[in-house]
Amino acid sequence: MDKNEKFQRVPLVLAIATASVIAPNAFAQVEMDNIAGPQAQQIEEVMVQGRLKDSAEMLVSERLEEEVVTDILGSEMIGRVGDSTVAAALRRVAGLSLVNDKFVYVRGLGERYSSTTLNGATVPSPDLTRNVIPLDIFPTSVVDSLAVQKSYSADQAATFGGGNVNIRTKGIPDGLTFSIELGSGMNTETDGDVLSYRGGDDDNFGTDDGTRALPVELEQALQRFKGELGVQDIREVLEQEGNEYASASEAIAAAKQLNRELALHLNRDIAVQEDSSNPDMDVKGSVGNRFYITDDLEVGFLAGASYKNRWREEETVKRSYGLPEEVVDVENTSTYSVDLSGNLNLGVRYGDDHEVTLTSLYLRNTDDDTSIRDYFNENRQLSDGRGFREYALKYEERDLLVNQARGSHTLGPATKSMVPGGLLSWAPEELKVDWFYSESTAQTDIPNEVTVNADTLTNSLGEVVSSSVSNGVNSSGFRFTELEDEVVNYGWSSTLPLEFSSSSLELSGGFARTEKARYYKQSEFRIGAINVADPTSLGGTLDQVFGDGQITDTANDYAFDRAGTNNQSYIAATLTDAVFAKVDWTLNETWRASAGARWEEYNQVALDWNPYGYSIESPQIDLDEDALRDATYSDDAVYPSLSLTYMGALWAETFQLRFGASKTAVRPDLREITEAIYIDPITDEQVKGNPDTRPSEITNFDVRGEWYFDNGDNLTVSAFYKDIVDPIEFFELASSDTNVAREIINAESGEITGVEIEALKGLGFFGDFMDSFFVQSNLTFQETELVAGAEADAPTNPIREMTGASEYVVNMLVGFDSPDGGHTATLGYNVFGDRLYAAGRNGAPDAYELPFHSLDLTYSWYPTEEITIKAKMQNLLDEAIEIERANVVVFEEKPGQSFALSAQYKF
Repeated sequence: MDKNEKFQRVPLVLAIATASVIAPNAFAQVEMDNIAGPQAQQIEEVMVQGRLKDSAEMLVSERLEEEVVTDILGSEMIGRVGDSTVAAALRRVAGLSLVNDKFVYVRGLGERYSSTTLNGATVPSPDLTRNVIPLDIFPTSVVDSLAVQKSYSADQAATFGGGNVNIRTKGIPDGLTFSIELGSGMNTETDGDVLSYRGGDDDNFGTDDGTRALPVELEQALQRFKGELGVQDIREVLEQEGNEYASASEAIAAAKQLNRELALHLNRDIAVQEDSSNPDMDVKGSVGNRFYITDDLEVGFLAGASYKNRWREEETVKRSYGLPEEVVDVENTSTYSVDLSGNLNLGVRYGDDHEVTLTSLYLRNTDDDTSIRDYFNENRQLSDGRGFREYALKYEERDLLVNQARGSHTLGPATKSMVPGGLLSWAPEELKVDWFYSESTAQTDIPNEVTVNADTLTNSLGEVVSSSVSNGVNSSGFRFTELEDEVVNYGWSSTLPLEFSSSSLELSGGFARTEKARYYKQSEFRIGAINVADPTSLGGTLDQVFGDGQITDTANDYAFDRAGTNNQSYIAATLTDAVFAKVDWTLNETWRASAGARWEEYNQVALDWNPYGYSIESPQIDLDEDALRDATYSDDAVYPSLSLTYMGALWAETFQLRFGASKTAVRPDLREITEAIYIDPITDEQVKGNPDTRPSEITNFDVRGEWYFDNGDNLTVSAFYKDIVDPIEFFELASSDTNVAREIINAESGEITGVEIEALKGLGFFGDFMDSFFVQSNLTFQETELVAGAEADAPTNPIREMTGASEYVVNMLVGFDSPDGGHTATLGYNVFGDRLYAAGRNGAPDAYELPFHSLDLTYSWYPTEEITIKAKMQNLLDEAIEIERANVVVFEEKPGQSFALSAQYKF
């Protein structure tokens, strides 16, 4: 039996507009059409609104029945606003903000302080250095709804942190459905001419055909020469192999020749050239059906796929806050992106007692970057007339494959009658058992990532007059990166509802295990010209400078070797076992109390791995006892949760007041408990791990009031407080003038206090002409405080805001639904307040990201019930991303305005 059934029936009808964002007069309009219009039109209109109504009822019902504070964003709302990725869609939820277009900050807490699940299961991350999943890899086309749980409950993992985002994929349809959508678009910053280079034949499918792969000949050479490819290293091995030379110079000459021949195996077809871009291409399709085999047995399926490609150009400008006119960094990047997705759902249902669902999801997200960076630093300032240039090619393919099985079983009368001998007669009929099993693999492959350093001559404006590849062994780098992250997550839970005369009680408990294994391998080679016979040859195209003839010419002195200090690669694993129990009690359908506790045992190991270690002096894994001890971490704790809800009719026809309290944790990422220094691929900064990093403990308090009015309007007010012990934060380290380095440490404490206000209001009170308009908005106001503590290295401000936290976040939607149901339009606005980007050190000022005012417009036309024409316009204000330090804009990037048009046929 459904809890609070009597209480829930009324609010489901009254609050439908909350989830579906239908105009408040929509259903009244349907009734008017039934009176005035032809019968055929009446039926069609009711069917259109009925689909929205069904979707809305499920989402509103779930929000009201949740024991803790939860916000839900449905596919109807996501499609209406026009967000194409889960990351972009989550900006619309109160208290959430988007950072780097990838990571969601929940209530001012950084990405590490939130968790992400797919259909309730843990999935791996393709991010090179973070456990956190970058949410831009999930297209909204596979999403049924997004559930953002902001208050902890014991059935969630303890690493809930400050919130959990559960991505729920589309399920089995009720009947035959078919959909195909075609779209195109463009961006104002992409003017037709883009930077590019010769790639592989399969680039349009987002995968390399082997052109960029690490050559087999180099892998064999690394084994033969024990990981070192320098001339002296090659010479030593050649002599150990029995080769005899008349003189030392002859031996070195033989080693040099082999060294250069090895360099020729690298893909050096890397000339940067101008190419023409094409408009965006977007194709989606799905088909599904449900079959009724018998009165009790149903089977169904849903299959879908999508393909998208696009060109984007961006220019970023960086300046030193101390010398903004002299130390300038300008980078122009062209990116060709390909997104692929495929999903298959299979379902079996037997009566009302048993349901099993199988879900497979494949995602591929590939970015092919070509960039030219011209910069000046403290050693060469703009007024000197000499500067630096960096050419960079980066092809990054991210893949995620998820296979899940889920089941739900109730011991009802039909099930009991199927078991002979009455073996299940003892079991309560309402006993329900749920289980899940999930296997998933995330892979990231970055083959032949190339950087080439050059010297430039410039005019008085800093414009490049000429450039030539720099001399030296470090003039170029060819890097190969591989990541594989595997997660197995399974568990079960059981629920027993008990009914009494004036109250109901629900007992639940369960078990979960999460196994995770990750390996990260990085190999880097460098080719440099120590001297060349003709210095002007270094001013040619990159494929000429590093061409076969140039490298093998004995008049030139080219050096080839493997670069790096053998501390970039690593292997890591985690194992988590958990048991939880909850009690949920409802009295007189007015008061509801839920209490639970979760015990978790967590074990983690992260080891520096030298894949090119071939000796006792240079092992692949350091077997030193202290090093192994520092590389492991274990935790064993209990995490409680408590919530209390009052249900009544205060001020509105439906009212709920919720209170929640809980304790959660945030654990260090895999690399953060090692002393390795690595490059963060997002910030390009050096990051130093810390074996002494401890988990953060968060105490959470929430209060939420919800009012649902009989005309569809609603209001929600939430207050929250979080106290963090040992928050894990980045702090700046002492470094050179031209580099930025950060270290992971535990700060002393952190606090967050905030208020969220959400509302939906129809505008019909302005007059009949405004009946088709509505406003939905949410505002978040918060204060954060971080006490750096004794472990921080000379922070400028020992007490400051938390990184990434804004004092306010505003979301607003103005919607229009035409009375005949043929047109809808939504104007969406989002802005966040100043948020700390990087904390200063030794008196250096803090850096803040300035507010970004995002204004988007989506218009949909429904010429028939099956056809939808949609137009999307994003960043209408043409805002720029800016970071300010000491009143100087030290970073600026213009994402441009985007426009898209699509047509969908669906039945």
